Amino acid sequence: MYFTDRGIEELAARRGAEEVSFEWLAEHFKLFVDLNPDFEVPVERLATWLARLDDEDD
Repeated sequence: MYFTDRGIEELAARRGAEEVSFEWLAEHFKLFVDLNPDFEVPVERLATWLARLDDEDD
């Protein structure tokens, strides 16, 4: 188990039943990076990966 799995499991346990828009998620990504600028690159990579999930080229 990766260390990040704990956070993912907590997210699923606490908010798994909720539905959110990608607009809401993007705003919270921006807020998180504003508060934690050291995480700008990983958040950008995650956001790009999520945006391109359906691309056949990847």
